[in-house]
Amino acid sequence: MAKGDERRLLIAGGGLAGCLAALAMAHRRPDVPLLIVEEGQSFGGNHIWSFFDADVAAEDRWLIEPLIGARWRGYYVAFPQHRKKFAHGYNSMPSELLDRHVRETLGSDRYRLGAKIVAVREDELVLEGGERLKGAGAIDARGAANLSLLDLGWQKFVGREYRFAEPHGVDLPVIMDATVDQSEGYRFVYNLPFSDEHMLVEDTYYSDTPDLDLPELGARIEAYLQKRRWNPAEMEREEKGVLPVAMGGDFAAFWRMGGARVAKLGLRGGFFHPTTGYSLPDAVCCAALLTRQKDLSGAALHDLFQREGARLWNERRFYRTLNKMLFRAAEPAERYRVLERFYRLDPALIARFYAGQSTMFDKLRILSGKPPVPIGRAVKALRS
Repeated sequence: MAKGDERRLLIAGGGLAGCLAALAMAHRRPDVPLLIVEEGQSFGGNHIWSFFDADVAAEDRWLIEPLIGARWRGYYVAFPQHRKKFAHGYNSMPSELLDRHVRETLGSDRYRLGAKIVAVREDELVLEGGERLKGAGAIDARGAANLSLLDLGWQKFVGREYRFAEPHGVDLPVIMDATVDQSEGYRFVYNLPFSDEHMLVEDTYYSDTPDLDLPELGARIEAYLQKRRWNPAEMEREEKGVLPVAMGGDFAAFWRMGGARVAKLGLRGGFFHPTTGYSLPDAVCCAALLTRQKDLSGAALHDLFQREGARLWNERRFYRTLNKMLFRAAEPAERYRVLERFYRLDPALIARFYAGQSTMFDKLRILSGKPPVPIGRAVKALRS
């Protein structure tokens, strides 16, 4: 049986992209009926999303502002031969805050939890058991689908939140502590200090495969705590993730593979930074774009986000080129030198890089000077 308001907007998936789209429409287009459907029992899963101030445009800050759980006035990076403090703002958003805000903003009549979606069509969601939800248009934001048509590396991590018996002494986030072992490829530890005794410690590394070795990363975190003399420590929660790092591929075919003629957001639509895999800035931009769309039919929504995804894919070719050099030109134990050199550049350039807004001068500056990888290997990687 089909149920629903044929005027409403349907959003499949209550992760970051789906939730931001629903919140944006509730605030800017309250006249539009909507329903967001999530398989889990809460929105956002078990995550902490973080972003630099420059990642979100001032005109879009209203959407993300109520979701920020922690703010800092700067951050650090650390490499074997280079350490630096940056004075750019940094923010974190816990999934618990996102979940609460979505529930309070939408009200129970505009969301549905614990409902498994088996199919998304232009104007319909099909649930397990055969129930069909109808609407004017549907958006699929259920996370990554088939990524096989993209040429990818991976950024993998396990993060643990700890309560320490004594102050840990970290005053600002450490975005990258790459003073750890680099023998297997680029690796760093990420620290988010929420209070003097409360901190997220996350082990992250770049890899050619998406497989995540949880026991190994857990052991690395414990060794890091021992090295920093942060024991005893009580673990409060753990999160994990595998993010795509794009080097190439057939974007048009990837889009179709995720659901032909169906609008898509988040990783399912290819909306992520090619180098970091982070999707929050794109999720904010896409949510704002949705609120400006007059025609909310399934076909119009598909065309809107397909065009936007293709535009970003074409504009971000430079980042995919850099990724090839990192993964295929640098020896695993020497890959950290690429990032170490990058963090010696102008802080404003670095901020634009993470926001996906590098200028032509930025690109020339990044590529100029003595390269941290052999020229022959770089040329071979770029030709591959």
